[in-house]
Amino acid sequence: MVLEIPVFYLTAKNSLVSTRRAGGPAQYDEVVVNNVTGSSQSTFPSLVDESSRKHPTMKLRPTQTTPFIRPFTSFTRIRPFICSQCLYQTSRFLPPPSRQRHQSSLAAAVSAAKHIIGNGGQDPASPIGVDPLRTVAKEMKFLTKNIRQLLGSGHPTLDRAAKYYTQSEGKYVRPMLVLLMSRATALTPKLPREFPPPTHHAINSSISPDFILNDANPAENLPLSASDGAVYRAGDSDILPSQRRLAEITELIHTASLLHDDVIDDSISRRSNPSANVAFGNKMAVLAGDFLLGRASVALARLRDPEVTELLATVIANLVEGEFMQLKNTALDEKNPVYTPDTLNYYLQKTYLKSASLISKSCRAAALLGQTSPEVVDAAYAYGKNLGLAFQLVDDMLDYTISGEELGKPAGADLELGLATAPLLFAWERNNELGALVGRKFSKDGDVQKARELVLESDGLEQTRALAQNFVDGAVAAIQFFPESDAKQGLIEMCNKIDMQ
Repeated sequence: MVLEIPVFYLTAKNSLVSTRRAGGPAQYDEVVVNNVTGSSQSTFPSLVDESSRKHPTMKLRPTQTTPFIRPFTSFTRIRPFICSQCLYQTSRFLPPPSRQRHQSSLAAAVSAAKHIIGNGGQDPASPIGVDPLRTVAKEMKFLTKNIRQLLGSGHPTLDRAAKYYTQSEGKYVRPMLVLLMSRATALTPKLPREFPPPTHHAINSSISPDFILNDANPAENLPLSASDGAVYRAGDSDILPSQRRLAEITELIHTASLLHDDVIDDSISRRSNPSANVAFGNKMAVLAGDFLLGRASVALARLRDPEVTELLATVIANLVEGEFMQLKNTALDEKNPVYTPDTLNYYLQKTYLKSASLISKSCRAAALLGQTSPEVVDAAYAYGKNLGLAFQLVDDMLDYTISGEELGKPAGADLELGLATAPLLFAWERNNELGALVGRKFSKDGDVQKARELVLESDGLEQTRALAQNFVDGAVAAIQFFPESDAKQGLIEMCNKIDMQ
C-alpha cells in the first residue's frame, strides 16, 4: 500500500531511502518523489493532481514536500521530510460533552524517563539509563517558582486563576525539551547573527524563513549562511539565562492553551483537580489564559531577540489556526465526505499547528539563542516537529487502546467530541461506511460505539503506530550529528520512551 504522509529520508544526493521497518506492522511502499525541492508559496498546495488521484500509486509533484531540515553541504547523513498542506475553513461546532483529561503520551514519556526499565528500542550507541530529567535537574528545580513570579497580578482573583495550573506539579515536558536542546547544542558550531536596522522594509519582512513560519516549502533549497566562521566554544557549555527564560515562556504559552482548551472542550478536571473553567467559570478561565499570553509576550520581548520573538508569536497564531481546523474533520466539511489522499494531510497539518508547533519552534528558538549554526538550528526544529507529531499520534491511539478506568474518562472521548483522529482516518480509507459517521461527527445514538468497533476491527491502530514510529525515527535522525553528551542522549531517550503500544 502507499501512505500519503510518511516521513521520507533523503541522502545528500536527494535519493529516496525506504522508510519501512523490518518486522513491523503496516509496511508502506515507497512513494515516488522526483527532484524534491519544495515550494515558495505561503499557502499549502494540493498534495496530488487529479491524474495521480486515479492512479493506485500516488506520485508527489516536485513542489510537494516540506523539508524538516534544509540540505546541508558539509557531510552526508539522513534528513527527514514530511508532506503537508493546510486548508482553512470554518464550520459549525457541535457542543462537546464534559470529559476528564488523561495523561498524554508526552507525560507518559517523562514518567518512563524517571524509571528506566532497560534498553529496549534504545539507540545502540547511547548510554543505558540516561535520565532526561536528571540532565537538566538544576534548571528544572526553579522552573515553577520562576513561572509563578512571572504571573503575579494585583487583582487577587486573576492572580489565583492565572497561577491555578502551576499549583499542582506538572510534567513540564516542553520546557524540559527546551533545556535539553539548549544543553545539547551548546558545543555545536557557533555563528553570531546580525539583524538589519529597523527600516520600513525590515519591519514588514519576516526574519525566520517563510517555510518555518508558515509550515510551507521555499521555492528551492535556500543557501545556508556561510559557516566558515563557526567555532567550537568549550567554555559555553551551560544553559544561558535567555534559554532558561525561553523554557519558562514555553510553559506559559502551553498553560494558556490548556486554559482555553478546557473551556472549548468543556472539561471537568485536569491533573486530578477541577479544571479552571469549573473552578473559576468560563469567562475567568479565558481571561486568565489571555493574561498568561500577555505575560509570555512581555518576557519574550525582554529576550531582545527579534527572530525568537517572531517564532514564538507565530506559535500562538498556530494554536488558534489549529483549533479552527479542528472544528471539522475534513477540508471541505461535507455531510457525506469521501476519503481522499488529502484527508490525512489535513489532519496532520492540524496536528502540527495544535501540538507540534510549540515544541518545534521552541526547540529552534533555543538553538537560535545559543548562537548556533544554521545546520543546528534547522536540526533542532526538525527534532521538535517530528517528536511533536509522534507524541500526538500516540496520544490518539490511547482513546482506543486504554480502558476507560485507566484513562479516567469514558473510552472514545475524542469520538464523543466529534473528532476523527488518525486511527479512524486509516480505518476510513478501507471502510467507506465510516464516511457518514464522520460527516455528522458521530452525533447519532450508537455512532461512537460503531465507529470505535470499526476502528478496532481495522488496521488503523497499526498504521498509526507505524506512522508515529516514522516520526520518532525522524526526530532521532535529525540530531545524530550533535556532539555526544548526556543532553543529546536525553533527547533521544524522550523518543525511545514513547509508548507505541
